[in-house]
Amino acid sequence: MASQTRYTGLIDKYRDRLPIQSDSTIVSLGEGNTPLIKLENIPKEFNRDIDIYVKYEGLNPTGSFKDRGMSVAVTKALEERSQAIICASTGNTSASAAAYAARAGITAFVIIPEGKIAHGKIAQAMLHGAVILQIKGNFDVGMKLVKEVASKSQVAIVNSINPYRIQGQKTAAFEIIEELGFSPDFHCLPVGNAGNITAYWMGYSEYYAQGVTNARPRMCGYQASGSAPFIARKMIDDPDTIATAIRIGHPQSWDKAWQAKEESQGWFSACTDEEILTAQKLLAEKEGVFCEPASAASLAGAMVDIQSGKIPSGSKIVCTLTGHGLKDPNIAISQSKTPMITIEANLASVQAALKERTDVRRSPSSPSDGAK
Repeated sequence: MASQTRYTGLIDKYRDRLPIQSDSTIVSLGEGNTPLIKLENIPKEFNRDIDIYVKYEGLNPTGSFKDRGMSVAVTKALEERSQAIICASTGNTSASAAAYAARAGITAFVIIPEGKIAHGKIAQAMLHGAVILQIKGNFDVGMKLVKEVASKSQVAIVNSINPYRIQGQKTAAFEIIEELGFSPDFHCLPVGNAGNITAYWMGYSEYYAQGVTNARPRMCGYQASGSAPFIARKMIDDPDTIATAIRIGHPQSWDKAWQAKEESQGWFSACTDEEILTAQKLLAEKEGVFCEPASAASLAGAMVDIQSGKIPSGSKIVCTLTGHGLKDPNIAISQSKTPMITIEANLASVQAALKERTDVRRSPSSPSDGAK
């Protein structure tokens, strides 16, 4: 029986496209190779010829896109003999850094804003054994501290200012082209620290330069309206949004993100928290895809731009969903209108509940029980 190649992580798959030494000890949890899901129900609401795909990065090992870059960054930290890594985080980076540090057998230090991290994320960092430092300040203050600490200590920064993080994250663009067989017309992403829009543009551009694809998408970055320095065209000191993963006022990849936007002839735009939560709920209810609020900013923005005609009919769109919905369970529960029904533990009660809920959900045009 012919043997099959086993997928073991993005460094194994794309080693020739990554700055990894041939004798490096690879730190991997099988990241990458995430689903590219074509939406079937949401596009019907626009009454236009639109194809929307979501790159579901929430199915990486720690539940977010951060794992792509973290695999490469921690592998390089070992190459450089680092005994510890450090990051500032709104949540997902802390979870990923902690997991990959545990895998590598080194210490992860994470600086987080006190009381501003979703439970699903901080739980991961804690259980993976990270040293967690809560500060009385936001992510941007934490990032400043990380830079200062790293300048005086032998620890490797694994935020997206680390160029190896971007190298790992660019592989998502490779996967999209390989699966579709072409580049999408538009690629929509949430934008917080802006490393991801930078990385995707790098990946698309590399495949374009090598002739793997004959086009590149327009890069569309969406921010929460209360946390939108790219819309203001300046850094902001007090960002605020329910989408905690993009609650960042001083993006570290500022210049490169603007470059991606300009070179691709794309744009930055903002979504309200209400639009973000509506898109999150739509994905769950209409498509069975559960993402965290920040992830849904990509679809929320795309929906607005489809409706306005800015994204024209006939377009093929990819939206990156950066993290899994279980990262922020409290928001998900507060969004749900589905009741939990308490009944007696017998067959008659179950059957009555099923009939009641079926009757409620049946549309007026549905056939009656006796129709054939």
